[in-house]
Amino acid sequence: MEFHFDRALRTLGPSLLNGVGIVVYITIVGFLFALIAALLLAIGKLSKNKILTGVLSVFIEIIRGTPLLVQFFYIYYVIPMLINGIAATMGYDINVQFKAATCGIIGFAINYGCYMSEVIRSAIVSIDPGQREAGLALGFSETQVLFRFIIPPALRNSIPVFGNYLVMMIKDTSLLAMIAVQELLLRTKTYASQTFLTVEAYTILAIVYLIISLPLSQLCKIIERRLKRVR
Repeated sequence: MEFHFDRALRTLGPSLLNGVGIVVYITIVGFLFALIAALLLAIGKLSKNKILTGVLSVFIEIIRGTPLLVQFFYIYYVIPMLINGIAATMGYDINVQFKAATCGIIGFAINYGCYMSEVIRSAIVSIDPGQREAGLALGFSETQVLFRFIIPPALRNSIPVFGNYLVMMIKDTSLLAMIAVQELLLRTKTYASQTFLTVEAYTILAIVYLIISLPLSQLCKIIERRLKRVR
């Protein structure tokens, strides 16, 4: 059995470079929105409003209890159909469609936002109550104390965990191939089906993911060690 890694690298390599750009873009934007969603969900779950905390708890459990791939399908296929169907019953003829990359960003924001919200909530709860009392004693409101004295150290303490989620998100971008996002896996599948260089194509794909993920993992470990020294 002959392998043609040199040929595969020459012909597949440029396409994968373009795919890396898409993966990085979706990962960065999706992670930023996930972080915002996580912060809002964490604050909401710490609210004294039982109805709000109950609704958010159910929502988070639904998202955490269903696969990310199913959520991508739901956002890409089902939600546009529901919007179009509801509009049709109201006498409007519209054809709402979402771009696949947009669906990927929304899916990552919701899914990872729910997971990271529990990290932030736990970090907030673990902050010394003395900081809150000191802030109130200085004349700050509850909201000001939360955003000036509680959330900043909570986020700082959560950075190592966020780094792990970022690496996971990069690898989970391979799921976007199922909704036709031109990321790394879809490009590799297309190339392998056209050239039959299956072993070479998927080996190169695995190496590309390692090249992206390993340095980022090491960076997260370095940041974690430095944070420990600061503490």
